Amino acid sequence: MDRKQKQLVLDKITIPATPPRASRSRLLEVLRHNLGSCTATIINGRSGTGKTTLMADFAGHAGRPVSWYKVDAADSDLRVFMEYLLESLSLQRPSIDPDLLLQLTDYPSSDRAALLAESLVFQLGEGNAEPLLVVIEDLHLIYDADWVVPFFYRLLSLLPAEVHVLITCRSMPPTPLWRMRSKQTLRVIDEPELAFTPDETIEWFKASGLDERRARFAWIQTNGRSGALANFIDRAGSTGTAARDFATRLGVLA
Repeated sequence: MDRKQKQLVLDKITIPATPPRASRSRLLEVLRHNLGSCTATIINGRSGTGKTTLMADFAGHAGRPVSWYKVDAADSDLRVFMEYLLESLSLQRPSIDPDLLLQLTDYPSSDRAALLAESLVFQLGEGNAEPLLVVIEDLHLIYDADWVVPFFYRLLSLLPAEVHVLITCRSMPPTPLWRMRSKQTLRVIDEPELAFTPDETIEWFKASGLDERRARFAWIQTNGRSGALANFIDRAGSTGTAARDFATRLGVLA
């Protein structure tokens, strides 16, 4: 591993290994459809709505290589952002030349972000490369950076058909980006669509050994929010285990 790679936090460009507790077949189908119908998908929701879990699950069902990048607030510096993005992309597209593209981050012009996006698109479109899914997690952490809108607006507008960008955030991106929905370039999945339906909740609870009555009660209490449902299942499971252990100590159970 060279010096540059040692300076990067490799967990930020690694797909999370934790398997989903409940696979979201409805949303996985939406994401599969998006691969062929638009160039980008934004998954927008607060913490605990299941964004990362859904993306990690879809990474295994997309049927194409995946470049993953989890953004941190410190990545608001354009060069730092590009170092991580290009490192992740080059793992799947070795033909990408990070050094050439990184030179543009020092370009003095205010157009450097758009120029960088155009150059990246050119390299992504070279040759007969196989389709690629690019996941960028927690983009909201760097919305305030002045290069975010021009970079992503240009990138998403010019992406080659075989590349799809999947972005998660806790609030909608600045106006010029989310308005791309009207051009059928961008598909947005928000909290109401992310939420578990009553039937999905019942299925998850039954798989966890809990009955339909508890599932319906939990759904009403949580509005189908993924993290809250998971906590409900954990509490219910812990209560059941504690009761069984107590009964065993009393000799009630064999």
